[in-house]
Amino acid sequence: MSQASMLVRDGARQAMAWLHGWTGLLLGHILFIMCLAGTLSVFKPEISRWMRPEVSGQADPVRAITAATDWLSANTTGSTGWYLSAPDGRSNLVEATYDSGGAYFSRALDPLSGAPVPRDTLGGEFFYRLHFELELPYPWGRLLASVAAMLMLVAIITGIIAHKRFFKDIFTFRPAKGQRSWLDGHNALGVLSLPFHIMITFTGLLTLASLNMPWGMTAGYGQDLMALYSDLTPGAVTQAATGTKAPLAPIAPMLAQARRHFAGAPVGRVYIFNPGDSGAVVTIYPVETASIGYLPAEISFDGATGKVLKAWTEQRPVIRTYQTIYGLHMAHFAPLLTRWLYFLGGAMLTLAIASGMLLWIVKRRERAPLSIGNRLLERLNVGGLVGVPIGMTAFLIANRLLPLGLTMRAEVEVSVALWSTGAALLLGLVLPPALGWPLLLGLLALLCALAALLGPIWASDTVPVTGNMMLLATAIALGLLVCKLLRRRHAPAPVRRRTMPA
Repeated sequence: MSQASMLVRDGARQAMAWLHGWTGLLLGHILFIMCLAGTLSVFKPEISRWMRPEVSGQADPVRAITAATDWLSANTTGSTGWYLSAPDGRSNLVEATYDSGGAYFSRALDPLSGAPVPRDTLGGEFFYRLHFELELPYPWGRLLASVAAMLMLVAIITGIIAHKRFFKDIFTFRPAKGQRSWLDGHNALGVLSLPFHIMITFTGLLTLASLNMPWGMTAGYGQDLMALYSDLTPGAVTQAATGTKAPLAPIAPMLAQARRHFAGAPVGRVYIFNPGDSGAVVTIYPVETASIGYLPAEISFDGATGKVLKAWTEQRPVIRTYQTIYGLHMAHFAPLLTRWLYFLGGAMLTLAIASGMLLWIVKRRERAPLSIGNRLLERLNVGGLVGVPIGMTAFLIANRLLPLGLTMRAEVEVSVALWSTGAALLLGLVLPPALGWPLLLGLLALLCALAALLGPIWASDTVPVTGNMMLLATAIALGLLVCKLLRRRHAPAPVRRRTMPA
């Protein structure tokens, strides 16, 4: 290779390394929140079970949906729709969104009585919504998340190009070497699960494509979103309410017929439009465990008579391709082992982002030790990278300590999470990093241990017990890290000896 070619190659790598660092820095803290919340969302149903300990064990989907529709029929007025998610092997409740008297509600319904569970909480839904909405109003949270995901994809691609020893970095880690160790860890975290990082970032962008790239949809359908939805799901029938009251037909026969149409796949979601009206429609979707694709089929019934209006099984190649890419991100199809692999890949991506933020500061601190901007970002790293997990853990603790009858209890839980994060962020900005890191990490360890102790330590349901064990393991790991930081802080500085010339 000529010297000119080597200069061009090295120059390109330096440019990619510069772009990699700055794209990661611009929205690095937003990406950290998204990746951490997305990683936890892999076990969204299990987190919800941990946060509603009053209901344990498995539930029969047909009986649970029947109980839910009976309760909703008797306790709602003027509803335009009930949107129900059936219990399965992971969830043991009916997740319901419905309107009554002009107000909208999202509640978990008991699988036996159909009534709302006394412990009002968002459960794992909080982490899921935080992942792509960032607790911001629509559409601003999703727009910010999509921009951050675009920068994440740029950071991944530029990181690949900037690597000189791509495969060697997988097996290289030199501990206790300062900046070199941080770089080795960052490289290993990024390279080991690189295919997953590319897949999850690209598919995440696709889930928000209609928001950040709406031009194709607008060109084909204009503002008629119902026509778009009808073309995507032809088996979902829509019809206007007639104004004539009519009771809902028995739901169990519809569920049985839907399962036959789904080739034995269990029922996943049940949408009931215009309940209590002669124009009611019941649309049923299967769970997405039989295939990777999202929304593989649907069937609609006349709500008053129980007769089939339309059934559809998706076979169109383009739609199936889109649904498969979408389903890869959602991971509803994933068995237990695959879900743990998703969790591991997400955790590695989260740690890669965090280590990249720290590494950027380590490099700049050596070059400009008196820079106010570097000092501010270093303290922002302390409060942000530890404060977000502190807020999430406070959310779990609030779930256990808040009174069950508290008004707007679910919203108060979210407020506790946000205020706790804000307080930790403020502490990180105020305290010097040498004190802020061990203090906030120690606080996080104590909160994880407290959340585990407040949960059921022994129970017939293994899901909450597993969650407690993970919280305790996290607390122990953080405690060891804090001890290491404190030992390093109090250790005497090494004496540098000047060597005399021979």
